Amino acid sequence: MALSREQMAQRVARELKDGYYVNLGIGIPTLVANYVPDGIEVMLQSENGLLGMGQFPTEDEVDADMINAGKQTVTAITGASIFSSADSFAMIRGGHVDLTVLGAFEVDTQGNIASWMVPGKLIKGMGGAMDLVAGADNIIVTMTHASKHGESKLLSECSLPLTGAGCIKRVLTDLAFIEIKEGKFWLLERAPGVSVEEIVEKTAGEIVVPEHVPEMAF
Repeated sequence: MALSREQMAQRVARELKDGYYVNLGIGIPTLVANYVPDGIEVMLQSENGLLGMGQFPTEDEVDADMINAGKQTVTAITGASIFSSADSFAMIRGGHVDLTVLGAFEVDTQGNIASWMVPGKLIKGMGGAMDLVAGADNIIVTMTHASKHGESKLLSECSLPLTGAGCIKRVLTDLAFIEIKEGKFWLLERAPGVSVEEIVEKTAGEIVVPEHVPEMAF
């Protein structure tokens, strides 16, 4: 059974380490803020100028002026700092973010990512994604394994304009957790109830399957 958006966020949250500074992109990545493991402290950074982002607010906590990069209302933890987006991007471009979690339309076996433009659709611009993939060594992409039409998003070569080249090392989809190395996808884990055969069938790029592929535990 494919993972829900919340389960995808939970799995990514397990990759957080104590003391990390983490940028969460728009979409599924923003949900990671709700699943930071107990016993560790991380500082979540939003590119619009907030360091120390907390969980999504309850109804009585909503502050319309406190938003993330996706214009969703958020909370701030004790010790948070608010500053200009110019300072925020100085942090990103300076390599001061330990982990970046992004959504994507496509990822390929060379670690390329396409996340900002679909031909024929009106797009306002790339946003901060280009800076994020250029300024971080540790990036996890979260996305569905295939499109709603059943077309694989894990390709031998991206078909859409690239956001960044050779920068993606790990991908968490609704079906699997995958590492990218040596020009191939390497299957690390599978979603509960999802078969290796289904994952291979829905992966267009070359994928290496070990003898044993553990299920993710929730």
